[in-house]
Amino acid sequence: MLVIVLLTAILVGFGAYEFAMHRNRVNSIPVRIHVNGTRGKSSVTRLIAAGLRAGGVKTVAKVTGTLPRIIDERGWEIPITRLHPVNIIEQTKVFRFFEKHRPRAIVIECMAVQPEYQWICEHQFVKSTIGVMTNARMDHVREMGPSIENIANSLSNTISEHGPTFTSENRNDLIKIMRDRADEVGGELRVVSAEEVTDQDLRNFKYIEHRSNVALSLRICEEVGVDRQTALEGMTQMAPDPGALKVSKVVHESGRRLLFLNALAANDPESTLFAWERAWTLYPDSGMSIILLNTRHDRFDRSVQLVETMARYMKFDLVISMGESTELLQNQFRRFGISLDKVKRVGVLTPEKAWETIWDLVEDEALVFAMGNAGHGGLAIAEMFQQRREKE
Repeated sequence: MLVIVLLTAILVGFGAYEFAMHRNRVNSIPVRIHVNGTRGKSSVTRLIAAGLRAGGVKTVAKVTGTLPRIIDERGWEIPITRLHPVNIIEQTKVFRFFEKHRPRAIVIECMAVQPEYQWICEHQFVKSTIGVMTNARMDHVREMGPSIENIANSLSNTISEHGPTFTSENRNDLIKIMRDRADEVGGELRVVSAEEVTDQDLRNFKYIEHRSNVALSLRICEEVGVDRQTALEGMTQMAPDPGALKVSKVVHESGRRLLFLNALAANDPESTLFAWERAWTLYPDSGMSIILLNTRHDRFDRSVQLVETMARYMKFDLVISMGESTELLQNQFRRFGISLDKVKRVGVLTPEKAWETIWDLVEDEALVFAMGNAGHGGLAIAEMFQQRREKE
């Protein structure tokens, strides 16, 4: 019994010591920017860090998007290797890396989904001096609740109590939820309009970036002291997230051509529809339209939502149903009025097999819109088309 008591006391003491050391690491960093929201977290994290670096602010960032990365003060990317399931304790370990680099600013993407863990990430681990809330969308409903209001409330657990929180959300009812939470914790909510960024501002990006992401990131860089033009120039030169909306122009040896648009990271209906509409605005004369829908069995409800969005808002010639649970999805195509004559079900494919399958369907020119999920082969297929794109 005495041994158990002693071991318990040692563990408690060690935990208290580790927590105190973590608090010291946090307090040693003057500017701490915590990025949360449903969509755009990784992109906004990268944009802010790039803008701050361009302004001479020594900045280290961490993203947990398509591929988890630490981005150091030079903009170099360091992969995060996870030997165990994802755990929010990872955030405290990352601060040890931050401490070694002694940055003036950090930009860290929230990795928690459960509401209570989101609160812990902000109020115990990061204690941000600037909060970021990209938006609230219908996603992770099992963890955060069945309504958009539930989701906005859950995400608001990371609103800063030590400084302003910026958001690019445009729904007044959701903004009110966030503002009420900011008032509760003694913070301040500042709303950023996407209209602060012009078409000209977006033309120099090497990929398709959301206007609201850029507007939000620029305002935060200005808050830290970097002027708008300097920050924007830094953002246009950065390496985008692997899940960013990239367009690859590819020419087959037969002379056939296609545009492959990787929208796999925009996996909620609203963001996917935005990417689709943006693609056809930029490339209106791209021939036949093919949707490559990559699905996961543990995100089947999301796949159903995407099929409904396709049926209601997207005009296309063919759908390639790829990934897991494609046999179950057949019923959903019928349910929403999509003829199975327009659906080619292929299941899980290797990148090479997907390459052959897609080209077999292209008659002359096509726009291939990849959506759904980056996992289970989706990202590997997108990377193949990126690697084989036409050199400009």
